[in-house]
Amino acid sequence: MRYQKVGRSNLTVSRICLGTMHFGGVADEATSHRIMDRALDLGITYFDTANVYGMPAARGRSEEIIGRWFAQKGGRRERVVLATKLYAKMVEGDAPNEEPGISAHKMRRHAADSLRRLQTDHIDLYQVHHIDRRIPMEEFWSAFELLRQKGDILYVGTSNFPGWGLAKFQMAAAYRGILGIVSEQSQYNLLNRWPELEVIPAAQDFGIGIMAYMPLAGGLLTGKRSAPAGSRTAKVEGEYKRSLAGDSVFAEYSRLCREIGESETAVALAWVLSNPAVYTAIVGIREVSQLDGLERAAELRLGDDARGRLDDLFDINRGRPLGKGPVPEAFAW
Repeated sequence: MRYQKVGRSNLTVSRICLGTMHFGGVADEATSHRIMDRALDLGITYFDTANVYGMPAARGRSEEIIGRWFAQKGGRRERVVLATKLYAKMVEGDAPNEEPGISAHKMRRHAADSLRRLQTDHIDLYQVHHIDRRIPMEEFWSAFELLRQKGDILYVGTSNFPGWGLAKFQMAAAYRGILGIVSEQSQYNLLNRWPELEVIPAAQDFGIGIMAYMPLAGGLLTGKRSAPAGSRTAKVEGEYKRSLAGDSVFAEYSRLCREIGESETAVALAWVLSNPAVYTAIVGIREVSQLDGLERAAELRLGDDARGRLDDLFDINRGRPLGKGPVPEAFAW
């Protein structure tokens, strides 16, 4: 396993991050515990969760499962860099301060609830799951500063932020003389190149590391030839408007991977990690066997020829229907 710093911070994490969205839903507690055991054995020391994971059956279940795993044996928590998120509602019904978004009131309660479920005294990276366009910068940063002063959190991250949002919030942090955002979690893979337009350039300029989620495009880039009805991959086929069975590019991708001598999963992950802005790729695991080979993806270096052929194969203008390069060059001279 390889390791890297998170943005401009001095925090070190594994280049593969264990995504726990399926814990408590697709993966039961016993399976989830085995997955975390195996991940740690492989050197994956970075775990990502969110307070809502476990939906729709039980919000918070993923955090609870992780917390009970931490409590089983001494020393586990100290070996893991733990990331979680807040933004969405955690209760049903009419709850005025639970609507999607961020407030100092909500942040204080949600952080305390996550700490309790995770059975830990601190969260290493506390992330805003989505941008809130309404919150004043003073409220946003004063609430995070209070949590840091209390020792409840160490670093602040974002997720699903646009480039202008990273700039706005980071400039406000700079004005206050604080570290600000160290990590942005964005969906990024061979089929989705949109972050290259503004999010990645903004993150690089402000010293924010990119934490890529869905690097395997929900299973479309793992070598599958079909997606069972109702499966996560079938849902992603609809989201991406691509068909495993009807789109020849996936068969061509498998042939290219065979020429490279690597699995489809390893190549897709290595491609994401080859972007200098990306410090880690999150892989959502549902069963222990899906961890096999991930350490290879972390160490694999794709040459310029392989990356060029992947660009040509997936047609950069389909994953990002504009010209090459960031904005404004993508649509201007």
